[in-house]
Amino acid sequence: MRAAWYDRTGPACEVLVVGERPKPTPGRGEVLIRVRASGVNPSDVGMRGGANAPMAYPRITPNSDGAGVVEAVGPWVDDGLIGKRVWFYNGQRNGRAFGSAADYIELDADLVSPLPDAVSFAEGATLGIPGMTAHVALFAAGPVQGRVVLVTGGAGAVGLYAVQLAKWAGATVIVTVSSPEKAARAKAGGADFTIDYRREDVAKAVREITGGEGVDHVVDVDFGGNLAQTVRALKACGSIAYYASKGEPAPVLTAGELMRKNLTVRGVLLPNSPHDARRRAQADITRWISTGDRILAVAGTYPLDEIAAAHEAVERGDKAGTVVVEI
Repeated sequence: MRAAWYDRTGPACEVLVVGERPKPTPGRGEVLIRVRASGVNPSDVGMRGGANAPMAYPRITPNSDGAGVVEAVGPWVDDGLIGKRVWFYNGQRNGRAFGSAADYIELDADLVSPLPDAVSFAEGATLGIPGMTAHVALFAAGPVQGRVVLVTGGAGAVGLYAVQLAKWAGATVIVTVSSPEKAARAKAGGADFTIDYRREDVAKAVREITGGEGVDHVVDVDFGGNLAQTVRALKACGSIAYYASKGEPAPVLTAGELMRKNLTVRGVLLPNSPHDARRRAQADITRWISTGDRILAVAGTYPLDEIAAAHEAVERGDKAGTVVVEI
């Protein structure tokens, strides 16, 4: 099969190679997927660039997420899956060196979900890390029906999924954005209110929107960078679930601030999230995308031979949605 890989970390154009590799065989509890689209996420780019940690394996095929068609199954897997369209996540993550940037991938059947016919393979490849992270963070403190949720960075890949899933689940959604264009994007996803964090006091605006009460839960793209505002924006017994903290990796929050409001703070890293939370996310996302009322944002598509350009597009940081490599 054709696949991309790297044997050392560094710039995409220097380390990514496309060539021939052995076609995998599904083992016990696994499926073999003919990959049609591979999602490129910031974490994939970070690992290839060497920013996060040394290489965990001598050779890595990048990218966690993807979509395709089940071609074969291993022992203990229902052969009724053969021929089914699917989306998947955690292709190149814990315990796995070879990800979705290849003709084929063998994966634990637990990581695979049905892809409705109305959803393209490219759209399906956007669901893994962004959609699953959004779901786990959104429901970290329980159901959101009838609650008020603040999504920071609500026009981003994770944020826009959090907005849409929150509306689907019956929440009122407030979103922070950095431009009118991003406000329009968040509104299209169902946001009830948008706040330009570059021009407005977020906590003050939240208080005005909620009649002084504050929000029940925050899905946060930058825990440290947003902390001063999000704590003020929360009502008593509220909660924050964050999935990044680039603005301030080592934020300071006094115990008294948490105690006075009885606040809950939880970090979200998808591969290490509880198994039951990930299974709920897969099931809910599959139901949600079947409704037809959704924005599954493909920021751009590249052929496998141009995977370096796809990684560079993510590194530029100006994408709207998920960059996809079409296999």
